Amino acid sequence: MPTQTSTPPKELFSVLTAGAVVLLVVHGLGRFIYTPLLPYLVDDGQFSAADGAAVATWNYLGYLIGAMLAIWWHRIDQIRTLLPVSLAVHVITTLAITQTDNLTLISAIPTLNGVANGMVFVHAPALILEWLVLRNRASISGLVYFGVGVGLLLSSGLVTGTADWLQGAQRWWPAALLSIPLAWWGAVRLIRLDIPSSTHDDSGKVVTSTPLLDRASIPLFLSYAGAGLGYILPMTFLPLLAKIELPSGHWLLDGAWVIVALCTIPAAWIWNRVGGTIGDLPALRLNFLIQLLGVLVAVVWPGDVGLFLCSVLVGSTFLGTVLLTQRIGRALHPHQGPRLSAAMVALYGFTQMVGPWLTKQWLEAGGTLVSAFGIGVGALAFGLFFAFFVPRPELWHSRES
Repeated sequence: MPTQTSTPPKELFSVLTAGAVVLLVVHGLGRFIYTPLLPYLVDDGQFSAADGAAVATWNYLGYLIGAMLAIWWHRIDQIRTLLPVSLAVHVITTLAITQTDNLTLISAIPTLNGVANGMVFVHAPALILEWLVLRNRASISGLVYFGVGVGLLLSSGLVTGTADWLQGAQRWWPAALLSIPLAWWGAVRLIRLDIPSSTHDDSGKVVTSTPLLDRASIPLFLSYAGAGLGYILPMTFLPLLAKIELPSGHWLLDGAWVIVALCTIPAAWIWNRVGGTIGDLPALRLNFLIQLLGVLVAVVWPGDVGLFLCSVLVGSTFLGTVLLTQRIGRALHPHQGPRLSAAMVALYGFTQMVGPWLTKQWLEAGGTLVSAFGIGVGALAFGLFFAFFVPRPELWHSRES
């Protein structure tokens, strides 16, 4: 078995970079480029703000389906086949959405894109985590999410940089074209990883199945559900909220999403380091608290200050929630691997789908977008509460022995 000292730093860097690139593609150039695009697409007359929320919901439904499929197809040999297929679906659907202004198709295409996104977001980090565990380097697994932060910044630059000379469906072209070479390179690198197709327990026996839900994992799942619903509102509607609250020409109209992106870039490294210093579980609780304050400030302090603080605090925390929860889950159930990751992402995906749907209902009932952010505050408080009921993995396993 490879060890920490036998794996060259260059190889570690190459694998983490490939994982970061595929997450950049499906998240930055697929899922979250929709957030800075949304105000422009509304201004272009493609759809209303409420319809835009519905389109986001369809995309998140696809993400949920993709994550659920990843629970079923969780073996290493299956991931090697499905990862490049999912990336190909992302590229094809992103190219397809450049060709239509029809609302029905605009809803259907992101649904398929979401399926691909959900599978990649499960399969790529899970594959890399298993590879790193074999090399005693699981502690650096969170760095793969660096690609999401870079993707957010890149998506912001692509949208604002082409805003004056693209219109409607054409606004998707930069993301579509850039996705092609990046998806190809990342897929080729990751499917070559040397990982056994079977998982073994401490006695060397092949592990086929262990329970996903028990007294340790249920609070973690509930906490993660709160995180998914809590962060998705600002990550979907922050630029639109800025457009509603700020005067024309204000720097935060585009700047809010740039701030989120800039804060997201170092977030994976920061929370990876915080988790390694104080422990993943205390770090997760701190992460929830900061993120909750970020959404709350947008509600209680409308305007440029609230938007700025929300951008900073949410942008610097939401990736940390993901990487810390994934590591805690695997530490509680070390033989679950990709299956556990898929179940968590599926739950996260469901709550993310609920967020835009609730926002659409709220807006159509006469509510305001800023008051809808209160849903996120409540969800993050829910997540923080249950994070205190998750046991430390080492204590949990000592009780079983």
